[in-house]
Amino acid sequence: MTKTWGGRFSQGADPAAERFTGSLAFDQRLWPQDVAGSIAWARALARARLLSDAERDAIVKGLEAVRAELEAGTFPFRPELEDIHTNVERRLVELVGEIGGKLHTGRSRNDQIALDERMYLKDAIVRAREGLRAVQAALVARAGETTDAPMPGYTHLQRAQPILFAHHLLAHAFALSRDFGRMMAAHRAADVSALGAAALAGTSLPLDPVAFDEIWSAP
Repeated sequence: MTKTWGGRFSQGADPAAERFTGSLAFDQRLWPQDVAGSIAWARALARARLLSDAERDAIVKGLEAVRAELEAGTFPFRPELEDIHTNVERRLVELVGEIGGKLHTGRSRNDQIALDERMYLKDAIVRAREGLRAVQAALVARAGETTDAPMPGYTHLQRAQPILFAHHLLAHAFALSRDFGRMMAAHRAADVSALGAAALAGTSLPLDPVAFDEIWSAP
């Protein structure tokens, strides 16, 4: 099978090299982000008149079918295709025909993985944020129950001042607030879409960069 990068090669890679460079074993978890990004990209191609409305609708319908297979656990993963991006695109072509190949117009796997990882990170931060807030609430609630429980405060591994156990609990809650701030800074930094970067520095095609809010709104 011809690799996406194999145009200049007369023979395949060594099997050990293929196993080493393949990422499907761990990037397949990014399929929700990859499908959402692909749907948004199909719409961007149609806006640029690089796809007709009928072609866009066929590709979006095919991607929705791919998503249904992934959700049901019936998607036919092919390790020889190396990553989740190529697996999704090849399956799309199988479902809708050669028109599915037009989805790769103006983009590369470079901007796909950059987008997928940013979307995954934003999702993970939101989930972690909810758990962090729950831990803080539990600490604050427990502190309110222990305002009459004294304990020694320590510095340099030595007892220093008498404090309340509630103070000790609230110190941990405050430290988690700093962690929360750092997480939200990472969330803001990740909130930039890479779609449109193509292989390196953009494309000469008349494509507008795809905004993150557009990707998140992809059904």
